[in-house]
Amino acid sequence: MTTAQDLNVALVGYGYVGKTFHAPLIAATPGFALHTVVSSDPTKVATDLPAARVVADLEQALADPAIDLVVIATPNALHAPQAIAAFAAGKHVVVDKPFALDAAQARTMADAADRAGKLLVVFHNRRWDSDFQTLRRLIAEDALGEIVQYESHFDRFRPRVRDRWRERAGPGAGAWMDLGPHLLDQALVLFGEPLAVAADIGVQREGAEADDYFHVTLRYPVPRVILHGSLLTAASDLRMAVHGTKGSFIKHGLDPQEAQLKAGMIPGASGWGRDSRHGVLTTVENDIQIHTDVRPEVTGYRQFYAGVREAILHDAPSPVPVAQALRVMALLELAQRASTERRELPVA
Repeated sequence: MTTAQDLNVALVGYGYVGKTFHAPLIAATPGFALHTVVSSDPTKVATDLPAARVVADLEQALADPAIDLVVIATPNALHAPQAIAAFAAGKHVVVDKPFALDAAQARTMADAADRAGKLLVVFHNRRWDSDFQTLRRLIAEDALGEIVQYESHFDRFRPRVRDRWRERAGPGAGAWMDLGPHLLDQALVLFGEPLAVAADIGVQREGAEADDYFHVTLRYPVPRVILHGSLLTAASDLRMAVHGTKGSFIKHGLDPQEAQLKAGMIPGASGWGRDSRHGVLTTVENDIQIHTDVRPEVTGYRQFYAGVREAILHDAPSPVPVAQALRVMALLELAQRASTERRELPVA
């Protein structure tokens, strides 16, 4: 049920990301109305969202004075021009990750938002993953002591190259641009700016045109942060391994929310965001290992959109400040350079 106070949203793009993530999260977050969908497949949208208006191009949506927020869930190459057009039309913008094709484009988008006086937020939804929030709780409780190594994985097993834009050659394609933003954003939230970056980003599958493997190391004064992703890992189960001066935290299995969304579960329904796979905290006393079950935090991606709502309506802090999203883009680029040059590069 919508109210006069709801923010009207135009969702641009109704592919996997728009359909699976943004549409259900917007619909399930109080204060939003999914007013318009920009799509070339009106039948598909009407089947899922009969109450939404469907238009064929972005210009039609931007011309509508009823639209308050534009959510961009299109291929990466379209993020910058579509966001800049939305700001010129006086709209707030949420853009899916990665922010843009490169850091320069991202800065241009941020400048356009500043000039328009509108909100720009990048969809770094995995700040609200259960495993990540559980680790933040352990760190706040000092259960691990000083962190010395943080290993974060996003592995999959997709041995066959699929015919989709993410896997074709070109700017913005590949596993590092797809999965790297998630892992980089989480690392920066936990540890801040690193001193240097080393990276190995490459192609391993036969016939692949875009990178499908990355192993990136962020060097800090003490911790070493390892971000790893592969599309050829059949045992793709390790999510994170974190080691500190007081103990280690090991977590297997991904946060359940993406799978729940794919299955059609309504965000916020009973069981939403509950991770059935607990982590393990290992400590040592008198040379004996003690393994303790770690209850996962219950969280939800709706918190992202609730933060967007509060930022627009009540001038609350953005759930993902633009400056933080820009740092992710800068490090994505730096890691690509480090891999190409085969050397560690300092962070400016």
